[in-house]
Amino acid sequence: MVGDASEAVDLADPETRFMAYKTITAAPITPTIGAEIGGIDLSQPLSSVQLDDLNQAIADHQVIFFREQTLDPAALKRVGQYFGELQAHALKGLPDHPEVRKLHADETSKHVAGEEWHTDMSCLAVPPMGSILYMHTLPPQGGDTIFASMYAAYDALSDGMKAHLETLTATHDGALAFGRFDPTGKYPIAVHPVIRTHPVTGKKVLFVNRGFTSHINGVSREESNALLQYLYLHAENAYFQMRFRWTPGAVAFWDNRCTQHLAIWDYYPHVRSGFRVQVEGRADAYTIAA
Repeated sequence: MVGDASEAVDLADPETRFMAYKTITAAPITPTIGAEIGGIDLSQPLSSVQLDDLNQAIADHQVIFFREQTLDPAALKRVGQYFGELQAHALKGLPDHPEVRKLHADETSKHVAGEEWHTDMSCLAVPPMGSILYMHTLPPQGGDTIFASMYAAYDALSDGMKAHLETLTATHDGALAFGRFDPTGKYPIAVHPVIRTHPVTGKKVLFVNRGFTSHINGVSREESNALLQYLYLHAENAYFQMRFRWTPGAVAFWDNRCTQHLAIWDYYPHVRSGFRVQVEGRADAYTIAA
């Protein structure tokens, strides 16, 4: 079902926007990105039809959200495993569930995860297909997450810029994102095309981000810096974005291959806490042709 253009949601048709799936509802948040999913309890086993619907929804909307869910780390891990093998994070996971990473900020925090625009773990040779985040404790106000569509970012580039970027690769360095948490850590480094093709939808995406991309390869540092700064600002255009306001028990599942996101740390010294898993990507989607 996923990737079949004849069965994908027609977001321009108001009659199908909320009724295109067999077992769930999907209410788009913006015309560009995001949908809230209803009619499903993630704490219960998922049927093959439900899984088909969720796979189609993530392909249609890039990031999907669920409200009023009750999950513990084991349950979140089970949900993630429906979509593929789970990938350990570069930073330590939970002792009993190493694939599950705790996200916690309070009055002692000097940094928080995701406080800069990024695509999760793009420093890996095969970055995760997606990430699933469950939040159980939230501040009185604030703590939203902003998501941006890299389909929209690519589409808005000029034809000349698209053609030029197609010839380039960029280096992604984990130390840029994680060095502030552990300066002595050894973090992965990978090279990826600046323009990638999504392995499911076939759409092209812009694939550089502030959090991990260190430089464009094969050009001077000055040219690299100038081009990356332009692409970062372009990718962060508000017209490509949506903002999610968390509520206790909410879940976000985003497609890492076509989105970027930013965690807004505007709630210090209050507590914001949850946990997340990330689903492995397909190696062939990241291979650079010789």
